Amino acid sequence: MAEVRTEFRCDVLVFEVPDPVFGGSPCRVGGCGRVSHARGLCSGHHQRWVARGRPDIDQFAAATGPTRRSQAPLLACRVPGCDYGVQGKGMCPAHYYAWRAADVPELDKWLASAATPTATVDPPQPCRVRSCTLWAHPSAVLCPVHNRRSIGQGRPDLARFVQAYDTPVDIRPRIDLRALPPHLRLEVQYALQRRRDDNKTKTDPDAVQAMVRFLASVPALTSMLDRSEATWREHLTTRGRKSDSERALVIYARRQVEDLAHGVGWEVEYPRGVWRLHKLGVEGPNAHLRFDRIPQPWLSDLAKRWIRWNLGSGLSGAQAYWHLTVVTRFASFLADPHVRVDRLALVDRALLERYLAQLRTDLGGTSGHGRHITILSGFFQAIRRHNWDDALPPNAMFFNEDVPRQPQRLPRALAEHVMTQVEDPANLNRWDDPSRRLVTVILIRCGLRITDATRLPHDCLVYDADGAPYLRYYNHKMKREALVPIDDELHQMIVAHRRWALQRWPGGTPVLFPRPHANLEGLHPIGASTYRAALGRWLGRCDVRDEHGHPVHLTPHQWRHTLGTRLINRDVPQHVVQKILDHDSSGMTAHYARLSDTTVRRHWDQARKVNVGGQTVSYDPEGQLSDAVWAKQRLSRATQALPNGHCGLPLARSCPHANSCLTCPMFLTTAEFLPQHRQQHQQTLQIISSAEARGQGRMVEMNRQVADNLQKIITALEADTDHCEHRQVADAS
Repeated sequence: MAEVRTEFRCDVLVFEVPDPVFGGSPCRVGGCGRVSHARGLCSGHHQRWVARGRPDIDQFAAATGPTRRSQAPLLACRVPGCDYGVQGKGMCPAHYYAWRAADVPELDKWLASAATPTATVDPPQPCRVRSCTLWAHPSAVLCPVHNRRSIGQGRPDLARFVQAYDTPVDIRPRIDLRALPPHLRLEVQYALQRRRDDNKTKTDPDAVQAMVRFLASVPALTSMLDRSEATWREHLTTRGRKSDSERALVIYARRQVEDLAHGVGWEVEYPRGVWRLHKLGVEGPNAHLRFDRIPQPWLSDLAKRWIRWNLGSGLSGAQAYWHLTVVTRFASFLADPHVRVDRLALVDRALLERYLAQLRTDLGGTSGHGRHITILSGFFQAIRRHNWDDALPPNAMFFNEDVPRQPQRLPRALAEHVMTQVEDPANLNRWDDPSRRLVTVILIRCGLRITDATRLPHDCLVYDADGAPYLRYYNHKMKREALVPIDDELHQMIVAHRRWALQRWPGGTPVLFPRPHANLEGLHPIGASTYRAALGRWLGRCDVRDEHGHPVHLTPHQWRHTLGTRLINRDVPQHVVQKILDHDSSGMTAHYARLSDTTVRRHWDQARKVNVGGQTVSYDPEGQLSDAVWAKQRLSRATQALPNGHCGLPLARSCPHANSCLTCPMFLTTAEFLPQHRQQHQQTLQIISSAEARGQGRMVEMNRQVADNLQKIITALEADTDHCEHRQVADAS
C-alpha cells in the first residue's frame, strides 16, 4: 500500500493523451483528439477506414468528422413533419408498417403522399436525452432508437442512461480495475506504476484492460503470486490467449510483484535454480542461467560460486552462459549410469581422461572442443585457488596436450562478386531502416565487430589537427577504445544520421543507433541479434547470389575479414592493417587478413631478380613454365629461405658452396633486401680492413669476393629502384 502512489491508487485509471507510456499521438482526423492505434487513426476511425475499403488515408482523415457514431445525431423519419426515429427504409415504425401494408409501393411516390400519423400525446414529447432531437416513443420517454439501446443494455437506471449520453465524452485513455478483488487490484496498480517509471515502451490501455478481464475470469485468484511464472505461462497458453502483449503484461506484473515481495540482488538470486541476469545488473542476450539442469547439488553449488566470482570480475552474460554450459555437460557425464560419480573426491585424472574421450566423440573437430576443456580446467583451478572444496583430488587437472590444436583457418573474406552486389547503392537503399543501412556501411568500410558497431556512442566522431575524421568506438574484445579513419562520405552519413536521431529523440540519445521500439528515451542501442535477423531478410530482398547462382548467406564478421584481405591485397603494410583492425599482435592480423597468394605472386613477377653477379634473372610470367617456376620459388621460400634472398637451386640438388650464399651462382635476391645488403657490405669492408691490418691474407681473399658481389648486387638493385621511381613520377605527371 505504501509503494503505490496516489495517482495509481484508483479504481479507474485515467491518463492524458500525450502520456509517454499509456498515451500516444492524437488521431489524424481533425478534432478527434483520441489516441491513435493504427495508421495514425484511433480505433473507431480505423474501423470506419477499413469498412470503406481502405481509401487514401489523408483524404479519409480530411473528409471524416470527429464525432463518434454513438454521439452522432440520429436520423428522423423521411416523411415530412415526422420526427420519430427510424425503424426501416428511413421511416419511423408507424410509417414503415403503413408502407408495407400498402403492398410496398414505389417509395418516393408513397413518401410524397404519406401523412404524419396522429400522436397519442399532443404534442409529441421530445426524447429525454437532451442531445437527441427526435420525438419520444408514444409509450416511453425515449425515442425508439435510444429506447432500443436501453433495452439492449438491460434497462439501466434512466437517469444514469441519460447522463451517459448528455455528459461530454472523455476521450482520455482509461483502465477500469473494478472487476478485480482488492489485493489483486493493488498489485496491478503497482505493476502499472512500475511500467510508467520504467518508461521503456508504450503500453496500450486496451491491452491492459484485456489483461484485467483475463485475471478477473481466473477462479479464486487473489494475488499474482498464487501461481508460479511457469504456471502462468502454461495457463495463458492453454486458455488460448492470442495477444502477445496481454501475455507479456501478465508475466511483467507478476515479476514486479515478486520483486517487491522478495527483493532483488544476489541475496535473492543466488539460492534460485535459475538466475535472472537482469536482476543482477548483467545485460546481454542470455536472460537466464539455469543451474537446475545440474543434477548434483554439490556440483551446482560449486558452479554457482564460480559463476558469481566470474561475474564479479567482469565476465559478460554471454561468457557466463558458456561457462555454465561447460559445467552442465560435465554434470551430465558424471550422471551417466556407466560413470555414476556422486561426489567431488571421485573426480580424478583417470575420470577426466574418460571425459576427454567422450568430448572427442561429441565435439571432435568443432571450435567448442578445446573451449570446453579450457573452461573446465579453469573451473578446477578456481576450486583449488579459493579453497572452495578440499575434496578435489590433486591430479584432477588438464594439461596443455589435452587441448586439441586448432587448425589454421583461411580468412573468410567474401568474393568480390558478392561484395559488388552488397555495396550496390540500389541494394543498400533497400534497407527499411536508416540505422541498419548505416551499420552495414560501417561494417564494410571500417571492419568493426557487430557488437561494437551497434553500440557506437552518439559522439563517435573525432578529428585530428588537419580536420580528418575518425570513428571512435569501444573494442569490447580488447576492453579499450580505438580509432579508425573514415572517408568524407561516411563522415557525412554519420552526421546526417545523428540529425535524424535528434528529430526522433529531441532530448538526445547516448548511442548512435537507438533501437526503434521499447525505447522511449533512446537509451538502448539496437541489438546485434536483431541486426543479424534483418541482414538475412535484406539479402533475400536484394537477391544476392554467389558465382554459382546460389543465394548468399553471410555473417557481419565476414566483412571484417574482407576489409583486412582487401587492404593487404592493395599493398597496405601489415602493421597498418593491424592498427585499423585494432589487433594486439601481428599474428591476429595474419589470421584475419592473410596475404593472398595472388598478391605475393604479383610482387614476385614484377620485382627485378638479380643473381650473385648482379645479372638479371627473368622468366616469362605468361609462359608454359610460369606456374611451375612459381611453385618452385614458393617451395624455396618455405624450405630454403635466406635472410637476404632466396636459393634458386633445385631441391634435389645439394649445395657445393659451403662458404656463403653470396658466392653461390644459385643465389637470387630482390630490391626488398637492399637494407640488408648495404649493412652486410659495410660490415664486410670493416672485416677486410681489420684483416689487412693483421696480415690475414686468406680472410681478406674470402671476404673480398663477398664484398665485390654485394657491390654488384647493390648497384643493380639501386639502378632498378631509381628507374621505378622515375617511371612512377612520369605516370603521375
